[in-house]
Amino acid sequence: MNEAKPHIKVEDLTMAYGDFVVQRDISFTVNRGDIFIIMGGSGCGKSTLLRHLIGLQSPAAGCVLYEGRSFWDAQKDEKESIKRSFGVLFQSGALWSSMTLAENVMLPLQEYTDLPLKQIKEIVSLKLSLVGLAGFEEYYPSELSGGMKKRAGLARAMALDPEILFFDEPSSGLDPISSKLMDDLIRELRDSLGATVVIVTHELASILSVGDNSVYLDTESRTMIASGDPKRLLADSKDPKVHRFLTRGADDIKDGEVL
Repeated sequence: MNEAKPHIKVEDLTMAYGDFVVQRDISFTVNRGDIFIIMGGSGCGKSTLLRHLIGLQSPAAGCVLYEGRSFWDAQKDEKESIKRSFGVLFQSGALWSSMTLAENVMLPLQEYTDLPLKQIKEIVSLKLSLVGLAGFEEYYPSELSGGMKKRAGLARAMALDPEILFFDEPSSGLDPISSKLMDDLIRELRDSLGATVVIVTHELASILSVGDNSVYLDTESRTMIASGDPKRLLADSKDPKVHRFLTRGADDIKDGEVL
């Protein structure tokens, strides 16, 4: 087996809005190629942690390291270089409604590369094909289902061939079948592209289906109370909060799949 290589390290992170502490003393490692789950109940700070990881919100204390480089201590140019390795799928998909899917996916390529238009269009078609949207280049977001919008957002997130893909509740608002298809797609893309994936989610089926590693954020204590492979936590965790979270609707889920 290949030795795990740390891709992201979070060390002693405290997140706060003014004097209100959301979470404190958060430490974990995301290895290269992981599908890493940030999980916990509503209001625990999952999306806030994501904002700290992608550079939208600075920590009150602690640091975030990318391959040993401290993101929040870096100079502006180095921060931008690190951020260029990110692809982000926001919860809503965040597509521009006045643009076609092709135009949405083109945006980062036009902004950050000097590629000729013909090559950009070829890349756009490839990315849409990878997420199962070949032939939908000229469709507008309003003409798509919720699941298709999520996949279009994913195509845009992959436009610059990022090393790390961040997902904020990718299955939110999707029916069970569409949610399962999204999980399968995330796993396939990780395997084919070799990307590291970080997912914020509370969806139990997704957590157990795709997660290799995880951190559990607790709302009451405002810190992490568990980390590790979600399936191992399900089997071995003695913490009643973690056990309750991972056994919700257990009768309807087997091996990470909705029955």
